[in-house]
Amino acid sequence: MNPPGVEAWRPWTPRELAHRLAGVRAPWCVAGGWALDLWHGRETRPHEDIEIAIPRTAFSTIREALGSCEVFSAGSGSVIHLPHGEQPPADRHQIWVLDPTAREWRTDVFLEPGDDQTWVYRRDEQFQLPRREAIGHSAEGIPYLRPELVLLFKAKTTRPKDERDFATALPSLDVHARRSLGEWLERLHPGHAWIARL
Repeated sequence: MNPPGVEAWRPWTPRELAHRLAGVRAPWCVAGGWALDLWHGRETRPHEDIEIAIPRTAFSTIREALGSCEVFSAGSGSVIHLPHGEQPPADRHQIWVLDPTAREWRTDVFLEPGDDQTWVYRRDEQFQLPRREAIGHSAEGIPYLRPELVLLFKAKTTRPKDERDFATALPSLDVHARRSLGEWLERLHPGHAWIARL
C-alpha cells in the first residue's frame, strides 16, 4: 500500500482519539503539543498532528482498537506499511495511523520502553518514573504526558513551536515541575537555555 504524503494529515482531536481507545486496558497517553493543551485546559495553538505514547508491548492491542486503520512505520525519511500481524522494526519508534477510506493520517504513535507500571524515557532508559507520576488526566479523563516531561522531549531540538510551548507553559508550571524539569535538563542537556528561565 502506497502511503499519502505529509500534506494528508487530518488528525483526530483528543476527544475523538479517546473515544476510539475507550475500553483499551493497555496504557496510553497523549504526547507532544496536544498533551500541553490538555494540561492547560484549552487549545493554545493549532496542531498539525496528534501523538500518543504507548509501551512497545501494547502495539498489537492499540492496533486492534484502531479497527480498519492501516499503520506505517515512519522514520529516517521513509514510511513503510506494516501488514496486519507484523510488528514494527525494533529500531523504529514511530507509527503513523492512516484512515484508508479518507486516505488521511489520523495519529502518530510513539512506541516506548516501559510497561503498565513504569514510564521510561526513550532517549535515556535509566530515567524512569512510576507511570502514575508521569501521566495526568484532563477534565474529560483523557490521559496526557505531564508537561515537564513533554518539555523535556521538546528541549532536544527547540524548534520555534517548542520555544512557544515552553514560554506558554512556564507561568503555569508549579514548583515541583520546574525543579524536576531543571534537574532533568541539567542531566540530559547540560547548559540548556531553559534552565536559567526555570
